[in-house]
Amino acid sequence: MSLSVLAIDDSRTMRNLLSAALGRAGYSVELAEDGQDGLERFARTNPDVVITDINMPNLDGFGVIEGVRSMAPGRVVPILVLTTESAPELRQRARAAGATGWIVKPFDDEKLIWAIERVAPTGGAA
Repeated sequence: MSLSVLAIDDSRTMRNLLSAALGRAGYSVELAEDGQDGLERFARTNPDVVITDINMPNLDGFGVIEGVRSMAPGRVVPILVLTTESAPELRQRARAAGATGWIVKPFDDEKLIWAIERVAPTGGAA
């Protein structure tokens, strides 16, 4: 059984890059184009790991983190923030909301997969 990852980013290019990198790693990938779409897909697909951007229309990444935490209170779903932002106060705000990790764009495929493997509840793809 492969690990399922929900990747949320308003950039089509970034979604394509994430889909390719995660697919090559053997993960089942669900893509969402903004935070609202991401929460709807989270509810339908129940992914093992969530990757979210911060700056998005309709609902930002902080709202995604809070939404996931409220939708899955009995389950610890790792949430990795993937963003161009690097300000310490934003990282702290994400941690306080319940984010598991922070990766600055542009991402390196190997480092992204390593981060997912570190936080994944099942220990990664089979």
